[in-house]
Amino acid sequence: MPIDLRSDTVTKPTPAMRRAMAEADVGDDVLDGDPTVRRLEARVAELLGMERALFFPSGTMANQTGVWLLSRPGTEVLLDAGAHIIHYEYAGAAALSGVQVRPVQGSGPVMDAAALRAAIRPRSPFTLSATLVCLENTHNGAGGKVIPLAEMRALSSVAREHGLHVHLDGARLWNASVASGTSLADFASCATTVMVSFSKGLGAPVGAALAGSRALLEEGWTVRKRLGGGMRQSGILAAAALHALDTQLPRLADDHAHAAEFARLVDGAGGACVVPPETNIVMIDLPGDKDAAAVVSAAAAAGVLVSLWSRTRIRAVFHRDVDAAMTRTAGETMARVLEHA
Repeated sequence: MPIDLRSDTVTKPTPAMRRAMAEADVGDDVLDGDPTVRRLEARVAELLGMERALFFPSGTMANQTGVWLLSRPGTEVLLDAGAHIIHYEYAGAAALSGVQVRPVQGSGPVMDAAALRAAIRPRSPFTLSATLVCLENTHNGAGGKVIPLAEMRALSSVAREHGLHVHLDGARLWNASVASGTSLADFASCATTVMVSFSKGLGAPVGAALAGSRALLEEGWTVRKRLGGGMRQSGILAAAALHALDTQLPRLADDHAHAAEFARLVDGAGGACVVPPETNIVMIDLPGDKDAAAVVSAAAAAGVLVSLWSRTRIRAVFHRDVDAAMTRTAGETMARVLEHA
């Protein structure tokens, strides 16, 4: 079997997770409420220090609901130039909420408070206004980078000075918290709404949650239904997420350690340069004479699956299904592939 490092979404449910799903107490979540979903939503709200959370089929739907709730049609949303919402959600903000996304390039790898402040347009009858700022932590495109709490607070402060709401795409906020030692609630306090995913670092098969105030999430329930997210006996899925919070959240540091070991083995091979990983994502930048697509194909033939990120960049993501021995094998294999590419 190949070692699959394409994403932390490729994990399979463990036997214990499957048992939890099979034994879940369920109900019709649209009609009466599903008891297991309610337990998950309460748990997430408590972890994030929010009044309420809603369970969603996917992080994209939860993100787009956050945008819908906090923006106004005909305005703009400011977010990092490499944000997931810009590149991987099929222009959902424009198609669903009628807003224009405006990429902001920071002075470093991600948007910073100074860049955000500079991007906010002065009030004018001739230019459109912003209504929302979206943050992302960890930042996928920057290689799983953790945005420190101080910078999150600075970004949030700039947004709120200008009367803008803040939505946090926290698909891998679990990883940011474990890597930095900052609580989930402290990170979440920087935003009006927060999305967290259960199918990425935590290894559940399906699901995300959107958290915020009770009043806002009342409207969010309607938006979720409008987008097709009203699920019935969804406790079967929520049980997997609850199991993941109990068993996978405490071990995320292992994934971070494996990413660091893989980076050590690969860095410099064939002239490649690795972005030092802060969490579970490793970005490999290739020299100009190497084609990333060809390297990805050669690695797959050698038994290691990685993702093509750009013409010169490859991504590898570590997760529950990759142990220390597999990490060493993958790193040594990848180094050989890069040397001979």
